[in-house]
Amino acid sequence: MTDPIPRAVAVVVDGPRVLVIKRFRQVDAPAGCAMCGEAGHRGEHCPGHHYAVLPGGHVEPGETIRQAAERELQEEATMTGTAGRQVFEGSHLGRPAHYFVMTDVSGTPKLGGPELGYHRPGNSFELRWATAGELETLNLRPAEIRPLLAALLGGG
Repeated sequence: MTDPIPRAVAVVVDGPRVLVIKRFRQVDAPAGCAMCGEAGHRGEHCPGHHYAVLPGGHVEPGETIRQAAERELQEEATMTGTAGRQVFEGSHLGRPAHYFVMTDVSGTPKLGGPELGYHRPGNSFELRWATAGELETLNLRPAEIRPLLAALLGGG
């Protein structure tokens, strides 16, 4: 068995706000939905889930985790930046996840990359800025990152 591919995450801070991707995801059947499984939903259909994540994704062959965070920010939000200090290491859907505060960020957030192609009513992606007070309401995942981000933003 091979080790799971790590996830690299870009934490983009703008004063009291952090860049998030607000999501709505609905799959055909609860059996194929990790969030239905977590919630214990056993109905015929996945009801759909509202949540948010930070820009990020898997590390590709030949790149470092920091390079992956920089690439994912470019792909998903069409912004550039440098992966600075790592602020969190945890798990995301059973994969190791590394969170880096981005420095020297430039550009205006605009949805791009595969997310733009996958964007549709049952699988939506919306880039937006969130304050510390909104992280819970947005259901930012993983939940373990919320208090750290709130402290980083000066709201906790």
